Amino acid sequence: MPRTSFDALLEAGAHFGHLKRKWNPNIAPYVFGEKNGIHIIDLNKTLVKLEEAANAMKQIAKSGRTILFVATKKQAKNIIADVLKEVNMPSVTERWTGGMLTNFATIRRSVRKMADMNKMATDGTLEALSKKEKLQLSRQRAKLENQLGSIANMTRLPAAVFVVDITKEHIAISEAHKLNIPTFAIVDTNSDPNKVDFAIPANDDSSTSIRIIVDTLVKAIKEGLEERKEAQVSNKREDGKEESTEEETSVESKYGASDSDDSSSDEKKPKSHQGGGHHKGGPRKPSPAGNSGGRRSPVKR
Repeated sequence: MPRTSFDALLEAGAHFGHLKRKWNPNIAPYVFGEKNGIHIIDLNKTLVKLEEAANAMKQIAKSGRTILFVATKKQAKNIIADVLKEVNMPSVTERWTGGMLTNFATIRRSVRKMADMNKMATDGTLEALSKKEKLQLSRQRAKLENQLGSIANMTRLPAAVFVVDITKEHIAISEAHKLNIPTFAIVDTNSDPNKVDFAIPANDDSSTSIRIIVDTLVKAIKEGLEERKEAQVSNKREDGKEESTEEETSVESKYGASDSDDSSSDEKKPKSHQGGGHHKGGPRKPSPAGNSGGRRSPVKR
């Protein structure tokens, strides 16, 4: 079942492209036509591509990996910041710092430095510094928080990168390609869809268009996270059942072994004979022939 509809995309204005003279020829398969000098995007193909991207993101979220959202244009930054709070995914809504992916180790050092500054502010260490040093540290901390605050919890490289407007965020796309990271993007008629792995042809200048596409993708990520949580719960239940069955089998084997030991000891005991049987030193019954050899003695006449 599709997560959005053709009518919803139409109402959001996702079909409006750029001027005809600004188009990229590689976007031609996704263009429905032209009206008043503006290209119209085929929303049927947009819907198909959006579902493909949503299913791929669902699988990534289900595997427990992260997706980095990049949207520095003013129409998209507030939308991305608000929506991603629900799924706890990293994002870049301010200027893209060069080397954020290809030089990730240096970025992590800057993030740790920012964390140390935050710790100094909370434990009172900052108060022991001079006024000039406190001002310098506060400015540096604000700058790092502005650039790297949204990726502070990203401890490793993301499994995928989602971009709004690949023409504006071409550095992020090139870094992801160098590291073989899958790329998702909203691609307008002035961009090349072949530069990304999952291109979603749509209007990337309208806030309503960006909102409906991002909401659809976030919904798919939520589905993946919920399925992952359900799988973890079921695995815990199965582990608990296996542990209980192992305990039962160990108890049964323990008591079964003791029962078998008792029965074997009973078998090893000599059987007691009733009455005057062949006891040591007891009387013997004479043989019916009167002779131990069993032959009859000759009779004298």
